[in-house]
Amino acid sequence: MSKFIFITGGVVSSLGKGITGASIGKLLRLHGFKVNMVKFDPYLNVDPGTMNPYQHGEVFVTIDGAETDLDLGTYERFLDVYTTKANTNTAGDIYQTVINCERRGDYDGATVQVIPHITDEIKRRFAALKKEYDISIIEIGGTVGDIEGLPFMEAARQFQLENKKEDIFSIHVTLVPYIRGAHELKTKPTQHSVNKLREIGISPDMIICRTEYPIDDAMKGKISLFCNVEKEYVVEARTSPSIYFIPEDLKKQNVDALIMKKLNVKPKKKFDGKWLNDIKKIAKLKREVKVAVVGKYADLKDSYKSIDESINIAAWELGAKADIDYLGAEDKDLLKKLKKHDAILVPGGFGNRGIDGKIASIKYARENKIPFLGICLGMQCSVIEASRNLAGYKNANSTEFDADAKHPVITMLEEQKNVKYRGGTMRLGNYKSEIKRGTLAHSLYKSDNIEERHRHRYEMNPQYVDVLAKKGFTVSAYHKGILPEIVEIKNHPFFIGVQFHPEFGSRPMKPHPLFKGFVQAALKRQKSK
Repeated sequence: MSKFIFITGGVVSSLGKGITGASIGKLLRLHGFKVNMVKFDPYLNVDPGTMNPYQHGEVFVTIDGAETDLDLGTYERFLDVYTTKANTNTAGDIYQTVINCERRGDYDGATVQVIPHITDEIKRRFAALKKEYDISIIEIGGTVGDIEGLPFMEAARQFQLENKKEDIFSIHVTLVPYIRGAHELKTKPTQHSVNKLREIGISPDMIICRTEYPIDDAMKGKISLFCNVEKEYVVEARTSPSIYFIPEDLKKQNVDALIMKKLNVKPKKKFDGKWLNDIKKIAKLKREVKVAVVGKYADLKDSYKSIDESINIAAWELGAKADIDYLGAEDKDLLKKLKKHDAILVPGGFGNRGIDGKIASIKYARENKIPFLGICLGMQCSVIEASRNLAGYKNANSTEFDADAKHPVITMLEEQKNVKYRGGTMRLGNYKSEIKRGTLAHSLYKSDNIEERHRHRYEMNPQYVDVLAKKGFTVSAYHKGILPEIVEIKNHPFFIGVQFHPEFGSRPMKPHPLFKGFVQAALKRQKSK
């Protein structure tokens, strides 16, 4: 069996196609199906790795080192799977592949065109993982009608034509806005979006209507009539207090049953409702823990999407809700604002902007015994702070910020110095580390060996390990016994910095051990106040 669900969107972006697809995928997994999700982004960047987070949000890294759209993090958290390079595709990557084929002469002198060469490559990628999964959910980014998205829509149309009708299911996510002046919801944007999709040659089997207010039966009937979709396949997707409540919201409207009916498949096992029941407990939590995330992209929460999810997931596991404040590292009142928080996290990033604020935050956490977690650049900043204020190296710095630093406590590996292109050339994906016993890291992981995802160019300089250790700032894990991976401070409630990105490993009901320990320490501090 090999079935495909296509998810497109209309009217505006950010309607939640990824969350919708992941929610449907979760329901199908709970019915026993092997489900895969694949993202197709129409932009010409080869991947989002070189894009500003303000434009694109977080860059999610797969275990095999692909820099991807943040939706892949949503896929992993909902489906509890590991994504790879095969789960992410961009127009830039596809065009590059086709042009490389042309340069090699693979097309035997043919004139290379969008149809059939680009569309054929897209279709090949649609079906790339079909042998490994029962159902592939394919999300096409952007909105219907975008010029850059047309080759993807055309490929989807061709793919639909070339396969059995019962093997393809098309979902269109659209907006039903509420016009406050008229006190009513409007279906016209949905009608126009579906009409545009049908002009391309795709007739949706289901319309999922994003709305702030309930859609009544009469309105569903109107959408059904004008969009040529059966009424029961018009689905309300109201804004939810938590994205993890959405699978149950869709199940209550029989979305999973309707999809299985059209795809002509039967459940592979009795529906397992435990996940849905466990998620409901979130709504009953009362206790709050206040966590500060100090970064330079504080104005856009999606820049730290996986960190946000990881803190929340850890708090839920410990019977609490997280109140997360995103504080700008350049904020003049930063230290004053930190006083009301139970824990401080400094995330990853690139560039010199905001570094002084991050270092000051780390010093504040260290001196005031506030639980601290530093991730990637956050860990590197903790090394700089300790070198300056514990070891006395006032000129300690990273060569990323000062190429001629007198004490380069953070430096670039030799192989990175010869890199020509910025995209996809860092230390990316899963790398193994060995943890020292008797350390905080070992007590959290309960293991001698770990494997975590990386995304960085600079490393802690091993030459400074011994002198910092004498000041209580120790390395508790190494990659191949050489590169420092985890640092921590003795005689502190919780102070740990990691070179990798643990936030990519969190799952609902399965918090990452570092985040669980971090939030646990915050709750303990809160209780002792």
